[in-house]
Amino acid sequence: MTTGNKKIFWHRNDAIRVVPLHAPQSLKPADAQASASTTPAKLTYRNGPLLSSVEVFTIFWGDPWQAAQAGLVTQLNGFFDFILSSALIDQLAEYSVPAYKIGRGKRSGSITITSPATSASVSDSAIQHMLQTLVSSHADVPAPTPNTLYFIYLPPGVKVVQGGGASCQAFCGYHNDISGQIFYAVMPYPGCSGCTGGLAAFDALTSTSSHELCEAITDPIPGQGWYDDVNGEIGDICAWKTKLIGAYTVQLEWSNSANQCM
Repeated sequence: MTTGNKKIFWHRNDAIRVVPLHAPQSLKPADAQASASTTPAKLTYRNGPLLSSVEVFTIFWGDPWQAAQAGLVTQLNGFFDFILSSALIDQLAEYSVPAYKIGRGKRSGSITITSPATSASVSDSAIQHMLQTLVSSHADVPAPTPNTLYFIYLPPGVKVVQGGGASCQAFCGYHNDISGQIFYAVMPYPGCSGCTGGLAAFDALTSTSSHELCEAITDPIPGQGWYDDVNGEIGDICAWKTKLIGAYTVQLEWSNSANQCM
């Protein structure tokens, strides 16, 4: 997250790993604008793991995904099928290191679950518990590997609480790890202007999903992969700057070699 009020919502020792709320440049705090213009971005490698051939498994949690939002499930799975073998992943190759050569990935599957039921507010600890239970008990959910990335989508009307903040108040999505062994991203439904950024809901979801996808590949344990102590992860530096790859809206990502968002 790159806005000046970020650390109000994040523990001081936590690495930045969220999609920030969208705010027009003219509405950002003056100190945030000054920081963005005077602090050069430079990701450095912290010797942690990378996801060299990411395998995304999508989890749609909540009753609406079986009915009202069923079409969106198909669209999002189609997005991953395309984007994981696209130029978006190719551009991350510059962050390869001898132990982890970053290449194209794939979607390994998808599941929609309705139990346990979601409530109006879901905490990150509840999400972790759900994920660990699902992985250990459901035959259709793959066990974690060094390249597995679980993408968890919440339906409209469900607020996610994490790191002292909440979706549509402090962030629009984030990625995290469980004991350095299970990697996951959380995508609340974009039910506010701060999480759509003027985009249609599906385009906002593909933008924020691409943000967290690229961050999870290059920094799966937040702060231990490619990271910038001032500006955060590869997506934070370029938050809400988008482009089209094929038919899909994705976020630009920071390139060290080009010294710009690409």
